[in-house]
Amino acid sequence: MNVIGGILAGGYGKRLQPLTNNFPKALIEIKENYTILDKQLNDLRYTEIKEVYLMVGHLYEKIMERFGNEWKNLKINYLIEEKPMGTHFAIKNALENANSDMVIMNGDVIHDFNLKKFIEFSKKRKEHIIIAVTKMQSPYGIVSIENGKITNFIEKPFLPHYINAGVYYIKKETLDYFKHEYYFNDVERTVFPKAAREGNIACYMEDVFWLSIDSIKDLEYVREYYKNREDKPWGYEKIIVNNEKYLVKELFIKGEYRTSIHYHVEKDETLNVIKGFGFVEFYDENLNLIRKEKLMQGNPIRIKPKTIHSLVAEENLLLEEYSTPHPFDVIRVKDFYIR
Repeated sequence: MNVIGGILAGGYGKRLQPLTNNFPKALIEIKENYTILDKQLNDLRYTEIKEVYLMVGHLYEKIMERFGNEWKNLKINYLIEEKPMGTHFAIKNALENANSDMVIMNGDVIHDFNLKKFIEFSKKRKEHIIIAVTKMQSPYGIVSIENGKITNFIEKPFLPHYINAGVYYIKKETLDYFKHEYYFNDVERTVFPKAAREGNIACYMEDVFWLSIDSIKDLEYVREYYKNREDKPWGYEKIIVNNEKYLVKELFIKGEYRTSIHYHVEKDETLNVIKGFGFVEFYDENLNLIRKEKLMQGNPIRIKPKTIHSLVAEENLLLEEYSTPHPFDVIRVKDFYIR
């Protein structure tokens, strides 16, 4: 059975006014000409999802104008609410129309969850609802006190609690939970508590970037974070330093994903693993695999110019790439994903 995507994009975004007076929250740009909804739709289609339902309301015409009924080979359906009915009604409406399992996201979250693994994990679970969760970060600095003295100060640490990340796998059988109408209410108050009491809801955990854009401060943070970051089908790359002497990039490759097979004409690079595990695969000119080298902490790998290679992540892989200053020097030989 094909899984269908869904995005809850019907809110007014009142806490982001006046930005949302003239366009919906989902169309807020996190970088130039790259909106929250662009990011989310890309995340879905990179998992090979072919169809998505957008649950829209406030200024929905602007969303339809941008994406139409098909966007980058992704079929888009619109479920329009003339006034907000709550997420209970919106998800019920989507499940009835899709008649399929769905991956549904809140329309204001930016994340790096591996949706492909999330779907695989969810299909194997017996529960009808699977929720991605993320570690809770304190909005305040935490102090340690001993004998009336402050002995330590930790700025906004992660706490030993998890929160709902706004990413859900909802099986079509879950529709039974939506039989009662809860107009103007949200699933966090209706379906989710009932399913939890009955042991019919599970969680998916992954230590990745996540942010819910609920305020101007959140938006400023994510825009700063996205400076020099470019999302890829396999993760992202982000320029950290770029000067006349050298280039430093951060690369994040999702588990069980890989980069294109490619080479650099002039760039000479060294890869250092920050977290995770994988391989560099080296190829000859006919794309025959020559050898593999392990990508792991404490094992830097140098890749000389004109060396055909691909980076493969066995698990989520965070790398720093140190190289000569050639930020756009890449020749793709073989790609594995739609772009």
